[in-house]
Amino acid sequence: MKALVLEQPGEQPKMAVRDVPVPVPGPRQALVKVVACGVCYHDVLVMRGVLRRGVKPQVILGHEIAGEVVEAGALVSTVSPGDKVVSILTDACGVCARCSRGQEHRCAAGVGIGHGVDGGFAELVAISETSLVKLPPEQDLAGACVMACPMGVVVNALVDRGGLAAGETVVITGAGGGVGVHAVQIARVVGARVLAVTSSPEKEERLRGLGADEVLLAPDLDFANLVQAYTGDEGADVVLNVLGAMAFEPCWRSLGQFGRMVILGDVRGGTVALNPAELLFRDASLIGVSGVSRRQVATVVKLVQTGRVRPVVSQTHRLEDWSKAYEAMVGKQSFGRVTLTPG
Repeated sequence: MKALVLEQPGEQPKMAVRDVPVPVPGPRQALVKVVACGVCYHDVLVMRGVLRRGVKPQVILGHEIAGEVVEAGALVSTVSPGDKVVSILTDACGVCARCSRGQEHRCAAGVGIGHGVDGGFAELVAISETSLVKLPPEQDLAGACVMACPMGVVVNALVDRGGLAAGETVVITGAGGGVGVHAVQIARVVGARVLAVTSSPEKEERLRGLGADEVLLAPDLDFANLVQAYTGDEGADVVLNVLGAMAFEPCWRSLGQFGRMVILGDVRGGTVALNPAELLFRDASLIGVSGVSRRQVATVVKLVQTGRVRPVVSQTHRLEDWSKAYEAMVGKQSFGRVTLTPG
């Protein structure tokens, strides 16, 4: 089968489309024909060599997988050949205490798909049935690849962990990116007031079209004063920080009393300065989130089916054109998700 292999990470990563053996599914795995696979910034960080720990040598990246089951292992009971499916980010065992609690994304024996095991930048991939969510037969698979990451991850971050409620104000950083465009929609469904931060003026009207109440143009990430102005100096209830350390200070200054900063990414790494007394007297919370459970993906599927949110894919490239996807991600040239397809 055809697969895109990471040969050597770096600022200009070396990738190659190779003919590799078809993976053989284990008794609790399904073999999935990949229709589309989203390109997450996690993939970019692995390509650039920023993330190295636990990465399989010569890895096939890609954890945002949508496709069709073509073969099921002897012990598989939840999916069958012909089923349309989407994967979570972790290849989970299905039997540990965390999997039993519905925390498959933190499986005690789990391995990152497209990180510790080969992922979806390929024609076929073998994945544990515990890591697959069955989709309605009518579901378009081209957009379905973003239902787990980033859409389900946003449900985890904003709703389940961040506790965002109707009437609250949320600040969404990186609002024009793959996470941001879906966070705007999901926050709107919750009934929150949405302040969307972007560095790209050309994305302003499109963000308003997705439900942003205000769009804060901040190419230098200096948006905290704007947040305070739009909230009457009360600050935001929730701030979704998808950038990590580089945006920590303005995100922190944007928080109001009892505010929650949910950190969903760290694109450059580094450290931050924080006075614990400020955390105490603000009654604030710092929450780290990664991954998504099958239940959260099922929530997204229902939201998409009812038309309350929609997957946003702006570019689709063949595996051979992976560099175009990489350049779009690094250069912030996309609105929403960039995907790869083996077809």
